[in-house]
Amino acid sequence: MEPATQQKTVAIYSTPTCHFCQMAKEYFGENGIQYTNYDVSKDLEKRQEMFDITSQMGVPVIAIGDDVIIGFDREKIAELLGLPA
Repeated sequence: MEPATQQKTVAIYSTPTCHFCQMAKEYFGENGIQYTNYDVSKDLEKRQEMFDITSQMGVPVIAIGDDVIIGFDREKIAELLGLPA
């Protein structure tokens, strides 16, 4: 049986200079969460996609399954992935 954390797809829309983006990616790494990183400073298509989803340009934007989190909200991420907060 697959662990609950890998049943949902995880993506982060980020920029290389964003401190909170880096914290989120480190958190994913520490918890063995596989994720896709979209660098919206270079990928204009993904930047537009992020804007279409959130109507704003702030990063990080974290998509977990059908849920979208704006910013690095450790508790919400843990809740959605079934991790201890």
